[in-house]
Amino acid sequence: MEIDFSSLSRSRLLDMSRAGDQVLESFRVLGKGGANVVGQVLKGEETFYEMDHYPPGDVYDDESHGQYYYHAHRPDAQEHGHFHTFLRAKAIPAEIAPYPVSCEAERPTGDDAICHLVAISMDREGLPTGLFATNRWVTDETFYLADDVIALLDRFSIDHVHPCLATNQWLTAMVRLFRPQIEELLRARDAKILGLEKANPEADVFEERDVEVASSVAIDIDDQIEQVDRALAALREKKRA
Repeated sequence: MEIDFSSLSRSRLLDMSRAGDQVLESFRVLGKGGANVVGQVLKGEETFYEMDHYPPGDVYDDESHGQYYYHAHRPDAQEHGHFHTFLRAKAIPAEIAPYPVSCEAERPTGDDAICHLVAISMDREGLPTGLFATNRWVTDETFYLADDVIALLDRFSIDHVHPCLATNQWLTAMVRLFRPQIEELLRARDAKILGLEKANPEADVFEERDVEVASSVAIDIDDQIEQVDRALAALREKKRA
């Protein structure tokens, strides 16, 4: 997935740059104590069980209505687990409606609606390795189209100390730092799932267990920050010319 950083607006690049600073700062303060972002959400847990949510009960910000949890459900030598990020109904404007689907599976609606934004894969060292978007059944979300999810991304924020302020700030910043990739992932997710729906109108593709990860991309924080810095430098040169 190639991102044309030169096509991004100055305001977007500046937002990504600030997010990159926050990501590195979170790593710095956690590293001083020999900790990492994953270890903080698993703190106090004797055993890490597949499918369980960590920390128990998820993390929810009752001002922004952002939510996340960490877990694992795919045996993978490369991935320790992943963060799932969401916005709940109170953060979703009334004009943004769920994608209309007809099926037997019960889906959260109204005040219980929940929009999955992106998942972040983590390795066994507590470092991010990739982003991915999922089919509806994976997180039991209320499915929203990509353009609507993209319009909600800047609303995601976890701004409190539970279970760890540095982890919460890191996760909030990651959604901003990798905004262009997340947009592309969501559009690729829609292309795959809605394409399957068009090809199989009688099937409920949103509950299709063979379609779990709809799109994914590997990420590198240092490279992302470098690309943002280069794009901002190019804009400054263009302004001086």
